[in-house]
Amino acid sequence: MDNLVEISKFRICIIGLGYVGLPLAIEFGKKYIVVGFDTNKNRIEELKRGFDRTNEISKVEIQNSYNLKLTSDLSDIKDSNIFIVTVPTPLNKFKTPDLSPLLNATKMVAGVLKKGDIVIYESTVYPGCTEEDCVPLLEEISNLCYNKDFFCGYSPERINPGDKINTLTNILKVTSGSNDEISEVVDSLYKSIIKAGTYKASSIKVAEASKAIENAQRDVNISFVNELALIFDRLGIDTNEVLEAASTKWNFLKYRPGLVGGHCIGVDPYYLAHKAETVGYYPQVILSGRRVNDNMGIFVANKVLKIMMQKSIDIKGATALILGITFKENCSDIRNTKVVDIYHELKQFGIMTSIFDPHANHDEVYNEYGIKLVSELGKYDVIILAVSHNEFLNIDFSSIKSKKSIIFDTKSVLDKRMVDARL
Repeated sequence: MDNLVEISKFRICIIGLGYVGLPLAIEFGKKYIVVGFDTNKNRIEELKRGFDRTNEISKVEIQNSYNLKLTSDLSDIKDSNIFIVTVPTPLNKFKTPDLSPLLNATKMVAGVLKKGDIVIYESTVYPGCTEEDCVPLLEEISNLCYNKDFFCGYSPERINPGDKINTLTNILKVTSGSNDEISEVVDSLYKSIIKAGTYKASSIKVAEASKAIENAQRDVNISFVNELALIFDRLGIDTNEVLEAASTKWNFLKYRPGLVGGHCIGVDPYYLAHKAETVGYYPQVILSGRRVNDNMGIFVANKVLKIMMQKSIDIKGATALILGITFKENCSDIRNTKVVDIYHELKQFGIMTSIFDPHANHDEVYNEYGIKLVSELGKYDVIILAVSHNEFLNIDFSSIKSKKSIIFDTKSVLDKRMVDARL
């Protein structure tokens, strides 16, 4: 511990400047010397101009970050003594954890790791990942000894994209460290910027598990109401009316049905399930919830097709407009969006389908999904409100409807009298 640097002398490096890393770099930059590193050179150049394509940080905030150096040059991070890894942890095509971004970032840090340095992970992982997958790499490449020469911490991110109220500093932060002293240091570091305070977990593994179950719990609860929507659809009952009635009881949890995408709720349960299976337990509730939620896009598309047939709208050659492609309202994040499931299902039936989204980046959507967003609206036989961006709540739907068109509201935010169906 003699090599450990005092907190006031920390020089922080944030690895990954996305939805999690950039706000963190901005806040730490108000109190410490910070290097913000990202392998995406275009991202760095945009940020240097004050442009954040995630819309989480304003141009003024970026330009006023005098203690923050933005770079994609590895040589710029070697003098740091605190490394905070905030890279994505996605799934592969088999819906199992893809740790390649995390392990690549770990290798980069290992190449510059020095005695007394602390590596803190914020990327969402399964319990045990930090010490079982990352630490061995750090030791192997740096030739340093864990908990003797260098140390680790874990503080799960709780960023809520698009939320301008529950921002980084206003959300309680879970912290942890590789031993008691490091736990105190990591907790004090975050406490210096988090207004809402911190919660010090008993171990790194506990902190990792806490993040995994936060989103798995939400996923299971949403899957329950999604399954109710599937049942009530067959019974001819409006799910939202049932939920309104049930929520008059004080302890009823009012979740709503919908598409469950994004980088957290749609991903984290698979990380937890993966780890469970490695120790011989095959989770039933978690994976059954995932199956329900993963199929909701197809359900919406098939429901639309049935309504089209009921209204004698020719399916082949019909035109459809999907409003929104981001995974949630009022944000630009398109990762793991389930809107594309609706799009592909409609296309398979010969429906000419367009997507309009003022928040999504056109190039990112095309590169990720091969879909070209439209910039102007015409008239459509089918209109599906998939994401409840504020801009969509004031659309004059009569101006974009064809003579026999239908409106499907997946978010249940439009006047019930103007829609043909909703989740």
